[in-house]
Amino acid sequence: MSYTHTVTVPLAWGEAVQRAREALAGQGFGILSEIDVRATFEAKLGSEAADAVGDYVILGACNPALASRALAAEPDLGALLPCNVVVRRAKDAADTTIQAIDPQTMVQLSDSPAIWDVANDADARLRAALAALSGAGTSEN
Repeated sequence: MSYTHTVTVPLAWGEAVQRAREALAGQGFGILSEIDVRATFEAKLGSEAADAVGDYVILGACNPALASRALAAEPDLGALLPCNVVVRRAKDAADTTIQAIDPQTMVQLSDSPAIWDVANDADARLRAALAALSGAGTSEN
């Protein structure tokens, strides 16, 4: 089973990050956290490790209404939140890859029908956000 939804866009790094943020906002997701993996690798492991990972950011996306429903149904689910969205580009790549967690992976850990409903809603919204990037000439997996 794949645990992500993926699109590849022919956009410059900065534009791809900005468009991903906008597409997520269009589906009611805010960004609670941002991890610049490249900068962290540079600081902790050196430039060789940073160059090997390329441009790589993890956006912690949260739709408050969905998170509220999920946590009300199953408080332990907070360990799996927020929904991670990765924007990455290899050093010499022409395209940027954007990946979102597949919320269906979360439901495999819960028996709660309410969690299934939240996961289905989150899945539809994350897929829609990635589809919104298709105007940039994306390919989707």
